[in-house]
Amino acid sequence: MIRLGGKYQHLVHGFGCGCLSPEVQHASRRLEDLSRRGVLAGLGAAFFAAAAPPIAFAQAPASPSKILLKQAKVFDGKSATAQSGVQVLIEGSRITAIDTTNSAPPADATVIDCGGRFLMPGLIDAHWHSLFAAVPVATAVTGDPGVIFTASTAEAQRTLLRGFTTVRDVGGPVFTFKQAIDTGIIPGPRIYPSGAMITTSGGHGDLRMLTDIPRTPAQLSIVEKSGGAMIADSAAEVQLRVREQFMQGASQIKMVGGGGVSSPRSPLDMTTFSESDLRAGIAVAQDWNTYVTVHAYAPKTVQRAIAAGAACIEHAHLMDEDTARLMADKGIWLSIQPFLSVEDSVPLTGPSAERLQQVFVGTLTAYEFARKYKIKTAWGSDMLFSPDMTARQGTMLTHLSRWYSNAEILQMATSTNAELLALSGPRNPYPGKLGVLEAGAFADMLVVDGNPLEDINLLNQPEKSLAVIIKDGKVFKNTLAA
Repeated sequence: MIRLGGKYQHLVHGFGCGCLSPEVQHASRRLEDLSRRGVLAGLGAAFFAAAAPPIAFAQAPASPSKILLKQAKVFDGKSATAQSGVQVLIEGSRITAIDTTNSAPPADATVIDCGGRFLMPGLIDAHWHSLFAAVPVATAVTGDPGVIFTASTAEAQRTLLRGFTTVRDVGGPVFTFKQAIDTGIIPGPRIYPSGAMITTSGGHGDLRMLTDIPRTPAQLSIVEKSGGAMIADSAAEVQLRVREQFMQGASQIKMVGGGGVSSPRSPLDMTTFSESDLRAGIAVAQDWNTYVTVHAYAPKTVQRAIAAGAACIEHAHLMDEDTARLMADKGIWLSIQPFLSVEDSVPLTGPSAERLQQVFVGTLTAYEFARKYKIKTAWGSDMLFSPDMTARQGTMLTHLSRWYSNAEILQMATSTNAELLALSGPRNPYPGKLGVLEAGAFADMLVVDGNPLEDINLLNQPEKSLAVIIKDGKVFKNTLAA
C-alpha cells in the first residue's frame, strides 16, 4: 500500500498480498527470460560471489559472546507490568539468566547499563512482504533483480532498526534473501517464509494479461516465474505447488481463498478454491507438520477455509458474528491488520475505492468480534511498495490502542505473535523461544527510552525511542554510554 498520484495508482498492490497489476506485468514482459530460479540465482550470486559486490552491504556486527544488560525495567512479553532493577545475561544467541539479585557480571561480559530504561522482547510482524515492502513502483516496472535486492536489503535493515526482529513473510521469493540475513551477510529480521502464495485462475494474485488466457499449465506466467504467486486449478496442482514451496524452505503456506481490494479481476466477496482443493493443500502442509494460512475477507470464504482445516485466516475484515463465533469455537488464528483510514492505504477509485471503504468499516467490527469472542489474534502491518509506507509499521501497531490496552498491544506483538509462528512445528527455521524475555529464549530485545506501557506511541518514533536493539545476541544499535 503506497500513496501515489493518479499517474501510478493503477500500478500498486491492494490489501493482503504482494502482487503487481496487469499494467506492471505488461511493462515487465521483456523479462520473460528471467525464470524464478534465474532471479533467485541472480540474488544468490550477489550474496555469495567471491568478487567484491558493487554495493557494500552492512554485515551483522561482531558482538561479544557475553552481554549483561543491567539496571533494566523488564517487560517479559507476557506480563501486564514491567519489573524494575533486573539484569539480563546473554551468552551467544540466547538469554541465560534473568537476575533480580544484581549479581556481579561475569568477568568476560560486556556490560550495557540501561539506567532504569524499559527492556522488552523484539517486535514481531505477522504479515510482511520482505521483497515487496519498499520496492518502488518504478523498480517493479523494470524488474531489475539487482535493484530489487538493493531496495529490499535497505528495507530489511530499516525494519530491524524499527525494532522488528522477526517477520512472517506471507508472499514472495524470499528464501535466498532470508539465507543472506541468517548468515550475517546483510542485517535484517528473522524471516518465517511462505514462499509464493498459492492462488487460482482469476483469483487474487493471478495478474496475467487477458491475452494470456487460456492458461497453459506447463507455461508459467510472469508472476509465477518471479515467485510471487503460483496458480493452481486442481487438487493435484495445489499439491504440486505447495510441495514446491516446502522444497525451498517454507515454514508455512499461504493460500488465497478470496478476492482483494485492488485486484483488477477478483472482487472482495469472491471465493476461489473449492473446499476440496483447500483440503488438498492443507493436507500437504499437515504432512510436513506445519500449517496453512488463508487469505480471506468475506464470511463465506473464511468459513470455507475453516471447514477445510486452515489454522489461520489472514484479514477477515468482513467477517460476520457467526463467522467470528466459529473461529473462536474452532480455535482458529486471526491474523488481521488495523486499517483505519486512507493514511494506511493507497488512494483508489471506482470499485476498488468502494471495497476499500468496506475494509475500513469492517476493521472496526472485526476487532470488536475478535475481542468479544476471544479469538486468538495476531497483529501484522502489511505495508507495501514504499519506504514511506513501511516507516508506518510502528504506527500500524499503535492503531491497536482503539481496542487494546498498551500491555495487550505489546503482548500481541511479542509473545502472542510468537505463538502463531510456533505453529510451524519442525518447519520452524528458528527452533526456540521468541517474543519473551526468559532464560533459554533467543536474545532478541529492545531497550526503550521511555515506557511504552504508559505511552505506546513511543513505538512510532523508533529512531528516537529505541536506545538498544539486539537480535540473536548481536547488538545492532546502542546509543547508551559504555
